Formats: sequence, structure tokens, C-alpha cells
Amino acid sequence: MSQLVSLSRIFKSFVGVRVLEDVSFDVEPGEVHALLGENGAGKSTLIKIMAGVHAPDSGDIRVDGEVVHFASPGQAVKAGIAIVYQELLLFPELTVAENIFINHAPRTSWGGLDWNAMRARARQLLDELDSHHLDVDAKVASLSVANRQRVEIAKALSQNARVVVMDEPTASLAEADVQQLMSIVRALRSRGVGIVYVTHKLPEVFALADRVTVLRDGKHVATKPIMEVNERSLVNMMVGRSIDQLYPKAQTKFGEPLLELRHVSCGRMVRDVSLTLRAGEIVGIAGLVGSGRTELALTIFGLTPAESGEILVAGNRVKIGSPQAARDLGVAYVPEDRGLQGLIRPQTIAENIALTILDKLARWFIVDRRKEDRLTRDYITRLGIRSRGPDQATRQLSGGNQQKVVLAKWLAVEPRILIMDEPTRGIDVGAKSEIHALMSRLAQNGLGILMISSELPEVLGMSDRILVMNGGRIVAEINRADATQETVGAAMTLAERDAEAA
Repeated sequence: MSQLVSLSRIFKSFVGVRVLEDVSFDVEPGEVHALLGENGAGKSTLIKIMAGVHAPDSGDIRVDGEVVHFASPGQAVKAGIAIVYQELLLFPELTVAENIFINHAPRTSWGGLDWNAMRARARQLLDELDSHHLDVDAKVASLSVANRQRVEIAKALSQNARVVVMDEPTASLAEADVQQLMSIVRALRSRGVGIVYVTHKLPEVFALADRVTVLRDGKHVATKPIMEVNERSLVNMMVGRSIDQLYPKAQTKFGEPLLELRHVSCGRMVRDVSLTLRAGEIVGIAGLVGSGRTELALTIFGLTPAESGEILVAGNRVKIGSPQAARDLGVAYVPEDRGLQGLIRPQTIAENIALTILDKLARWFIVDRRKEDRLTRDYITRLGIRSRGPDQATRQLSGGNQQKVVLAKWLAVEPRILIMDEPTRGIDVGAKSEIHALMSRLAQNGLGILMISSELPEVLGMSDRILVMNGGRIVAEINRADATQETVGAAMTLAERDAEAA
């Protein structure tokens, strides 16, 4: 089959640091080609070369077999290559139709914008993406992330894209939106469009991809048909070690109860919840989206205080009415969205880690920078945060290292109870393994960890006990020895059916 785009023996360096070395990659009509690798493997650089953002130091780019040299992203677009970046490149105050046809709107015979033609063509493109519900005159600022993504894909198609590169397209989507996006990808493939699919989520790779290419440390490891690989082999290619090391759960001896909830309720999403978390124990919370998992964490941490029931910390009945009260009781919370809730990303690593203990680092309202620096360097070493040092802006770190900064920020308060909501969302498999190893060490040191996760393998691999939630209630408790994907999945879906029947 002829290749739509091929990159051959690509080399690229920045400031003397080689980021791509002898990498080849291609995409054929009507295929989904998954591009995998850890953060720093070279994926972003490769797709930016394909998009005309960067020029390779050496190597060839071919479109339909002909060598091309892209001097700008516009030239790549004209060649039929479109990129849907994770950070969507849309104008919030413009309409859906205006965003789709930015820089290439249809014109009337006298040169003005043909608004009717633009709206009609935008409507046609959205309908082709099964997005009939989207109003072409709505401002993009009013749309959900999933709908903005549909607009971005429609924009690519409006420029007659034959190759669409999707960079982490489901990183910010709920499960229902993920399924709809996957349907759009399949529809594009059936029309002969070549899809380059960049993701950390291996289940999506096996659901969509025809071929997979793995990069590691800027080098091409392998390109294989999806039928010739499995999750174990892909992880091994990406990180250079076995999948068995992805969930390094150590056996621990449990201590006394650190946290007890007795018939705790808060609104409609936390209803009559009772649970116990012991020292050294990792308790996993599983459930479908909307089951009340995050709401339970917010109640324990005092962001939405309990309206009824009892909370006990180390055997003592307490009232947690604010995050500060939770912190003072030894309760820490690593939130689901590290970018919006866990970090101030423009600030430095040191400034972020110090946020939770400024009262201990400050004297007369002035922060002791030497103490802050010592503290930060200690956590950079202990947690293996890959950085240039305490003064590096947090936004410049990879997702896994940003997550370690959030974790360091809360470990600085020396908690006894640690709540982790989606602890490895949006980070690569190598960083996942490191976060899991940290969790295991913390549990061995006597912390009690309440882990909320949408990834069943993570819940199964890291939990000593699993609690399944639905409709704000705990509907099942499963010990580690009895926990399988089937038993936990059945508890989640049976609970859902019972709720629907009720």
C-alpha cells in the first residue's frame, strides 16, 4: 500500500542535545498508526517535524512518495497533514464555524466572506463527525473539551487533511466522550484518512490501532502490526523492563485504624458511607464516572464537609470543616487534576512544594528561602523528580514529574492519611511505575492510602482492599486475593443496573 507520509532516518538535536536519532515512521491510507513512548522519548518532536514546526537536521520527509521540505506549518497543512494537539488551538470568542474556517473561509465573488457558505460547510463537516448537536454559531468558549476537540477535527478536515495526527486526544475526556472520539477515529479511517494516534493509554491502542511504533530515548525501537504485540511486550519496549514492575506492591503489616467513616453523608453523591483505612494499607476506590468517588475524597478532606455521620482519625472523633483542618489532622489530598487543582504551574518547584507548610517556613511573614531550598532538594532526591533544580518552573516538567511535585507538596506536611485521586492519570508507563513504587514505600512506612482510580489494572495491582462505589454508596468490598477484573467489573456494572432499575 502506498504511504501518505513517510519520515526516513530522521535526526534532530536542540542546543547540542540529540532528541531523535535515526527514526523512521510512516502512515498509510485508512490506518490508525499508534505512536508510543515515555515522556522524553521523542514523540512530540517527531510529530512537529511532520507538521512543519521543526525541520529535521537530516533525513527525508515524503508525501505520496515525493520528497518535501516544510518551511512552515502552513506548508504541511497544504500537503494534507493536520495536527490535533492536546492543548487545542482554538479561539474561544469566535464561533464554531469561524474556528473551523480560520484563515481559509469561503469567499463571495466580490471577495467578502461568504458567511452562509461557511456555516453550511461547517454544518456538513460536523454532521460527518456525528456531531449534529453542535451549533455552528455557538462560541467555542461555551463548549465542553470533547466538543472543542470535534471542532478541531472538523477544522482539519476542512483543509482536506489526509493525515490527522492526534496528540493525547483523550487525556481530558470522560469515558463517554472517549468512546465517541474512538467512533470518530474509526469513521475517519473508513474514509481513507491516515491517523497518527499518540497516547499513553494502551487499551485505546488495542481498540483502534492497525500498527504501533515505539520510541525510547529518541530512538526507534520497533514498528509492528497490532496483532503481533500485547500489553506486556509494549511496556517492555517503551520502558525497557517488564510489566510486572509496573505495580510494585510490597506486602505490609497493617497497623491500627487511621481513618474511619461511620454512615457519612454529604449531598446526593456521598450517602451513608462507612469505611476503615489502617496504617500501611492501600484501599482502592473503584466505580464508574459519577459514582461519588471524588466527592467522597472532597468530603474527607473538608472541601465539602460531611453533613451527617462520624469521622474518626486515629480513633478520635473529629470534625473536618476545611482543608486546613484536614491538614492539621494529618490528612493530605492529591487531587484528580494536578494542573488546575494541585499546582500553580508558572511557579517554581520550590514555591509549589512549600505551599502547604508556609507557616513553618516563614518568620514574620517572610519565607526562609534557605529552608525552602533544602526542603525542595530533599524531595527532588527522595522522589526522583527529574528537573534542573528547585527554581525550575513546574510547567516545564513532564506530567509524571509534576505529579511527584504535588505528592512532595503534601508529604511535606508529614501526613498519616494520604488520599490519591487518579494518581497516574495522563503520565507515561515509566512514570506510573515510579509513582506506584512511591505509594508502596509510603505504605511500608505506615501511611494509610486511599486510592481512587478509573484504571482497573491499577486498582487491582496496588490495592490491599477494593471498595466499589455507585450512586454515592459503597456497594461492594473485595479483598486483594479475590479481586479480578471480572469480579470488580461485575460489582461496578451490577450496581449500575440495580441503580437504573430502582
